[in-house]
Amino acid sequence: MKIYFIGQKGIPAKSGGVEKHVEALAISLAKQGQEIFVYTRPNYTDKKLTEYQGVRLISRPSLPTKHLDAVSHTLFCSLDVLFRKADIVHFQAIGPASLLWLIKLFKPKTKVVFTFHCQDYYHQKWGRLARWYLRLGEIIGCRLADEVIAVSRGLVDYIADKYGRQASYVPNGVTITNNGENSGILDDLQLQSGKYILAVSRLVRHKGLHYLIEAFRQLKTDYRLVIVGGGAHTDDYVAELKNLAAGDQRIILTGEQSGDNLAQLFSQAGLFVQPSESEGLSVALLEAMAYGLPVLVSDIPENLEAIGGYGQSFHNKDITDLASKLQQLLDNPETGDKLAQQAQIRVRTEYDWQNITNSTLKIYQLSQA
Repeated sequence: MKIYFIGQKGIPAKSGGVEKHVEALAISLAKQGQEIFVYTRPNYTDKKLTEYQGVRLISRPSLPTKHLDAVSHTLFCSLDVLFRKADIVHFQAIGPASLLWLIKLFKPKTKVVFTFHCQDYYHQKWGRLARWYLRLGEIIGCRLADEVIAVSRGLVDYIADKYGRQASYVPNGVTITNNGENSGILDDLQLQSGKYILAVSRLVRHKGLHYLIEAFRQLKTDYRLVIVGGGAHTDDYVAELKNLAAGDQRIILTGEQSGDNLAQLFSQAGLFVQPSESEGLSVALLEAMAYGLPVLVSDIPENLEAIGGYGQSFHNKDITDLASKLQQLLDNPETGDKLAQQAQIRVRTEYDWQNITNSTLKIYQLSQA
């Protein structure tokens, strides 16, 4: 089958759960003999890169602003695919799904699949108009796509309740093949193995990193706090985080990291924390579990679903509870270590990319029937 992915920024993934999802799925499908095409943005993937691990890349422009980057790129990609032979066009996320009607209208023999990753309109970086548009994209995706995929069981239930439609549950996945032993980033950041708390996230407000910094500053510990990630048209929030961290030499904001550097930061951490206010199904959290890290997460349904009881949680947005749980885990590391071993087994069985690929391929085949 000729399968086109629309909605991601591009691959290889530098950051972003959707990009990591598409990269792993596209490569796995290509290895199974499918013809896979991934649209990319020139501000994310070098437009000279036309092939990556068996996946063909198609660069199309975008208007690289906070509100127009994704939708403009989706429009150019959707118009482009109208003139190509395609069996499946697979849209990622509710914003890009707003334009899948173009394929349904002008290319009716091509099947459209939509993956619902997250209810992005809950993210605080969006204004009223953007939130309305994201909700519109959700409606269009859930009502018009030939097949709908949800990455969490909570989203499956939501789609059934709101739209009366049975979505297929296919989660995000994770495969750990690299511990980044030779990276050297720990030396560069003056970190000691096992003696730092790690958070990996885009620096956007709904990820709750301000709660984490404020909670960490209350701790009596020689552990350090390492926050990995860059902004996403959120310069004001990045500046706010830097101001919160100012004066505490234990807190390090590394900016975006990838490859060996990110792998080493994961593999050598003592604890992973995800303080997000809203999520879909966090790839970073799954990666932390796969690396065998103890995890502490906000008690939103998506995070609790991911850890499956094999991690600790705190009350969402509650800095006092977060600080208390952090101190308990640092003072009693054996508690988190025991759960981490069970979480590692869980994530490597429940969130295996080979199973995810097989499930997705069955959905494609079902849409063709």
